[in-house]
Amino acid sequence: MSTFVAEIVGTAVLILLGNGVVANVLLKHTKGEGSGWLVITTAWGAAVFVAVAIVAPISGAHINPAVTLGVAVAGNFPWAEVPRYWTAQMIGAALGASVVWLVYRQHYERTDDPDAKLATFCTSPAIKSALDNFFSETVGTFVLVFAVLKMAAPEMGLGAMDALPVGLVVFAIGLSLGGTTGFAINPARDLGPRIAHALLPIPSKRDADWSYAWIPVLGPLTGAALAALVATTLG
Repeated sequence: MSTFVAEIVGTAVLILLGNGVVANVLLKHTKGEGSGWLVITTAWGAAVFVAVAIVAPISGAHINPAVTLGVAVAGNFPWAEVPRYWTAQMIGAALGASVVWLVYRQHYERTDDPDAKLATFCTSPAIKSALDNFFSETVGTFVLVFAVLKMAAPEMGLGAMDALPVGLVVFAIGLSLGGTTGFAINPARDLGPRIAHALLPIPSKRDADWSYAWIPVLGPLTGAALAALVATTLG
């Protein structure tokens, strides 16, 4: 398996399990309907664990454009490979979100709330404030990428043994910092599924809230770059 395919697979698994739990909690007549934020954050941490464990030996399991940017800024990843990894991550995220829709298709049909349907694809703020939302995404991703840089192999990225620690980092970020924006902390995780939402024939869906879409992209990239600069300065 090539690194390109591995990043597609890893990101697709991440979104399948991560967005899958949001669908399970928010959509009507599921077994997990209404089970809450703790279930969502736990499953997102577990999703990262599974995705990293699967593809870490092949691609370094970036599965996140912010991580790819962070390791490149830190000098641990070739800049020429960044566009290829970003492309794979976007494809994987859109694919994973599309499979979630297929799995829960009947529940989308029985759910009347268009905001809940959108939330199973991408993030939205609890209180809409561009500056505050951008800051939240920047801080959350700073924590993630700083932790990854301190535990990852310097030559490429994460190894299989890093799967559980990184999953726990994402779990902690979700519980502690995720209440403001839903903790995208991953541009592909938000933008790929947002595009899928716009394209898929989901009944009674709303618009994809494109006016907000730049925040879970640029916020995480900013946080990643800052984390890399701080990590390399500290040594």
